[in-house]
Amino acid sequence: MHCDHLDYLIDEAAEILFTTARYFKNTFILFSGGKDSIVLSHIASRVFYPSKPPFKLLHVDTGHNFVEAIEFRDYFVKKYEYSLCIADVQSAIDSGWVQEPEGPDKNRNRIQSAVLLDFIRKNEVDALLGGGRRDEDRARAKERIFSHRDISGCWVPENQRPELGTLALLDRGPGEHYRIFPLSNWTELDIWIYIRREGIEVPSLYFSRPREVVLRHGAWVQVSPFITIKPNEKPEVRNIRFRTLGDITITGGIESNAETIDQIIEELLQTRSGERGHRHDDRQALYSMEVRKREGYF
Repeated sequence: MHCDHLDYLIDEAAEILFTTARYFKNTFILFSGGKDSIVLSHIASRVFYPSKPPFKLLHVDTGHNFVEAIEFRDYFVKKYEYSLCIADVQSAIDSGWVQEPEGPDKNRNRIQSAVLLDFIRKNEVDALLGGGRRDEDRARAKERIFSHRDISGCWVPENQRPELGTLALLDRGPGEHYRIFPLSNWTELDIWIYIRREGIEVPSLYFSRPREVVLRHGAWVQVSPFITIKPNEKPEVRNIRFRTLGDITITGGIESNAETIDQIIEELLQTRSGERGHRHDDRQALYSMEVRKREGYF
C-alpha cells in the first residue's frame, strides 16, 4: 500500500519537475541539508538521469547552522554533482543592509527573506523549487504547488491562481517569479519511507544521540556558541533527535530513542505532535509562517 502511494507521489513530483524545466530557464532548488530538500534533489537527479538536473542548489546561509548539516550539505553536493550557490546572511549584515536582531532570543530566521529576495533579483531567478509540504503548517497547506510571487517577491494568498492537480497558469510579468513545491502532497512519514526505500543518507541530527541541550520555550535547544544561556537555564545531556532542521538557535529537538530509520518511522506512527511544533520561529504567533511567507520567506 505504501509503495503504491509513494510511487504516485514520486510520479507527481517528477511531473512537476518536468513542467518546471519546460517553462522556466533559471531555476534553483532551495537546499540546506534537511530531509525534504534532500529527497527533492534526489528525485530530480533520478528523473533527469542520465542528464544532470537543469537546476542548481541554493542555500540561504544564516551562519547559525548545525555543523552536521553544513558538512552533509557539502557531501551531498559532491556526491550528486550539483552546483551550489550560497546567499550569505552574514555578508548582508556586515555590509549594513540588514540588521542583526537583538535580544536574548535573537535569531536570523526572518532576515533570510531579504537576502533571498536580493539573490533572486540579482540573478534574475524565475523559479525556486522548495521541499515545503502541506502537512507542516496551515500556511503551507493553503499554498499552491506553483505559487506566484509578484515583483516584490511576496506571497499574496488571496490572489492565488486556480490549481487543477498539477495544471497551473504559469505566466508572469517582468521581475516576477514562482515558488514551486513538488512535495506539497507528501507527509513526514512519506519522506521517511522514501528515504528508507531508496537508501538515502541523511544528517545524523535526525537520529537520537546524547546532546547537550537547554529547555527553552518547551523545546530542547542544543547548546552552541550562537545561543546565550539564560540564568534560569541549565545545560544537560539528553538523548535528542531533530524532526526538522533550521537554524541551531531556533530548532528544538525531541527526547527520543530512535537511532535508525525504521525506529523513526515507528515513532512517527505513534506520535500525535506536529513536526514543526518545536520550532521557536513558528511558535511566536499563530500565523507566524504566513506572515513570513508574505514577506518572501521560503
